[in-house]
Amino acid sequence: MSSQYNPDELEALEWLNAEFFTDLLKQHENVPELIVTDLKLSPASSQGDHYASVMFRAAVEYTTLKGTFSKSLIIKTMPKQGGQKKQMLDDSHIFHTEIAMYTKVLPKFEEILRKVGDNTRLCVPCVYHSLEPRQVMVFDDLVPQGYQVIRERSATIDEIHAALEKLAKWHAVSQKLLKDQPELFHKLQYNLSTLPNFLNKSFLTNALPNFIYMLNERESLQKYKKYFDSMRKDLIQKWADSLGEYHKNPRDSSLYVLCHGDFHIRNLMFKDNSCMFIDFQLSHVGPLVNDFLYAMYMFFGPEERGSRRDELITYYLQAFVDTLQKIGSQAKTPSFEEFQSQLIDNKYNEFMLLTTFLPIQIAFRKNAIDPLRRRTNMYNDKDYQEEVEYLLNRMHQLGYFKEV
Repeated sequence: MSSQYNPDELEALEWLNAEFFTDLLKQHENVPELIVTDLKLSPASSQGDHYASVMFRAAVEYTTLKGTFSKSLIIKTMPKQGGQKKQMLDDSHIFHTEIAMYTKVLPKFEEILRKVGDNTRLCVPCVYHSLEPRQVMVFDDLVPQGYQVIRERSATIDEIHAALEKLAKWHAVSQKLLKDQPELFHKLQYNLSTLPNFLNKSFLTNALPNFIYMLNERESLQKYKKYFDSMRKDLIQKWADSLGEYHKNPRDSSLYVLCHGDFHIRNLMFKDNSCMFIDFQLSHVGPLVNDFLYAMYMFFGPEERGSRRDELITYYLQAFVDTLQKIGSQAKTPSFEEFQSQLIDNKYNEFMLLTTFLPIQIAFRKNAIDPLRRRTNMYNDKDYQEEVEYLLNRMHQLGYFKEV
């Protein structure tokens, strides 16, 4: 059973004890006489669900003058064990970003939506947060409320619609606030590529060579090899530049919003056809299309990336425009053609997702164990190769390779 979980979540941290939860619940519920009577800790997620933290589930029983109660909580904190993961996260801004998101940014978004009669919940309540003496956040557990992470299957079209509608609302409100209250976003400038030493990780640096080798081995794909050969030296940097564009090199032609930053299937929880977003450690201001691109490769299934792609863009844009109108924003709203043009403008982001992230996502969905260690096998996957051929043909028709 231990192979189902991240190794650093198999042993609870010593400070996650009855004293910690007693103090936390006394403060949260404003009940000074509260006493924790039982505490059970377990891993809160499966292997591959997340990387930038360790997470535990706490089943807490406690008493007050009003009786006996129980509560399930999720604890997110930094890894205790040494190694590359801890070194990378120790010097990152992920907890500063996520605390800002839960305490300042998302409540402001929800406030604006409430004023126009929209009761959309963008996040689960944060029960407790701290940066000192340790970086930790505690949330209500969504599982007892009926929410689940999707594993070992693709999302249904109704689930995708629910997520895109909520994302469109998020983007619309953020676009308005980015103009009206830009100071709200000053600290949200760190994305996946800015994690310390992340751009040097072998799963990134080895991906494009493996992809090019695969193109060369499949006759129908050999015609694309020359384009990706030309990207060997700078694809990773161009991807990073796309993520950090707003802060480093903003363009007049781009539309900017607050991006979730890691909008993949494991960072969404579903109950029936409603969804809740989780994990805002990489949220940052960036191009409007970047979250949609990431969702295409890390959330959608093959059909949605393929034959239903334009339909989903239209669905997202309609929800985006409707929300802008509802909240009284005069911001520019992109047409389908303008959105498609911006996707092409950010083509190196999509090339990176196709060559590096999609094979990993497919491997996880097939329940491969630690696919990061089986990079070559991932590129030999028949489903991946067939999808690459479809997507590259489509990119070629749309002009992705004209200036490569």
